[in-house]
Amino acid sequence: MYQKIIIIGNLGRDPEMRYTPEGNPVTSFSMATSRRFGEKEETTWFRVTVWGKQAESCNQYLFKGSKVLVEGRLRPDANGSPTVFQRKDGTWGSSFEVTAETVRFLTPKGGEGGGSQNFGPLDDDEDIPF
Repeated sequence: MYQKIIIIGNLGRDPEMRYTPEGNPVTSFSMATSRRFGEKEETTWFRVTVWGKQAESCNQYLFKGSKVLVEGRLRPDANGSPTVFQRKDGTWGSSFEVTAETVRFLTPKGGEGGGSQNFGPLDDDEDIPF
């Protein structure tokens, strides 16, 4: 069995890097993708985890609004579903967790985040569900 997901979007906030007890770097960031159909826009949020040297590069070069392409696999909860959580306002939501195999930086070096397309509401951290 095999699965692969490819997503293109913008970071919702700056990446966060930490180290495992063994000293392996791991970086996490939230990422928004969107699509338009008619007058409606649908935004989907992903929580991306990157390991090793690539984690260090992501932490060093990415920032809120950076456009990236992520290839990886979905990491479901124990039941094979997206992670479910409760927001500050008491409503429920879900989060798609992705373990990245490859992260490609699409924002030009020294460029502004987001480019000419905006892949979701990046102005207010309250819009990020996790």
